[in-house]
Amino acid sequence: MEQSQPNNPLHGKTLEAIMVYLVSYYGWDELGNIIHINSFTSNPSIKSSLKFLRRTPWAREKVEKLYVDTIGK
Repeated sequence: MEQSQPNNPLHGKTLEAIMVYLVSYYGWDELGNIIHINSFTSNPSIKSSLKFLRRTPWAREKVEKLYVDTIGK
């Protein structure tokens, strides 16, 4: 049984969709300034960022928080 999460802005969003949105909104340079992660500043790509974020919970939390803050503007 699937639980409804009407107040969770991340519900139904993939990490890839979140990254695509943030890159289109901020661009790699600004994203790297906001969240200091090498995969955002050194030869950035969605694929390398996803690989890093899936293995690094603290970085994923920062990206998800930025996404929630951004869509709430």
